[in-house]
Amino acid sequence: MTSPIRILLADDHSVVRAGIRQFLERAADLRVVAEADDGDAARRLIAQHRPDVAVLDIQMPRATGIEVAGWSRANVPTTGILILTAYDDDPYVQAGLAAGANGYVLKTAAPDEMVQAVRDVYEGKQVLDPAIRARAVARLGGEFEPLSERELEVLALAARGYTNKAISAQLFISDRTVQGHLAHIYAKLGAATRTEAVMRAVSLGLLAPPDA
Repeated sequence: MTSPIRILLADDHSVVRAGIRQFLERAADLRVVAEADDGDAARRLIAQHRPDVAVLDIQMPRATGIEVAGWSRANVPTTGILILTAYDDDPYVQAGLAAGANGYVLKTAAPDEMVQAVRDVYEGKQVLDPAIRARAVARLGGEFEPLSERELEVLALAARGYTNKAISAQLFISDRTVQGHLAHIYAKLGAATRTEAVMRAVSLGLLAPPDA
């Protein structure tokens, strides 16, 4: 039997932690190895246990879940980050993803959805609550023209900070071709800048969050 997925659970409400822990550990492949009731404790325990996945609330004393996510991404990059919160406001979602969270799920999600979100984050997938994803699509008029495989490659490199010249060298295409792909990406996503295009692609689940 393979080792269970090791989880750190951080939430400042003990009753909430107990409930989340209970249904997470009903899954045979999940095990909570540490709990934190504030952001400082979460950082300390992530450094100590180096869990596979850290499940973080946003609003916590001493450091928010978003701050913990950014710290963890910089200091313990092997730990996947899942934001589990009641806050579905776009600024929170964008800040969490920008900080390096691999997933953003609402506490209204069903227990089996949260369990699957932990598994997906562990496997390196990007997870976004269906309600948030639907709202992001709605902001683009209900639907958007899909990006081609090459456009996704270009956008992924742009998200990592590559210049047009570096992207062209990486993909063995011309600078002019890169510019053309970016123009098509902006048009499809209704974006005006690289940053905006990356954030919209992340919010739509088209692109994994860039490392903080």
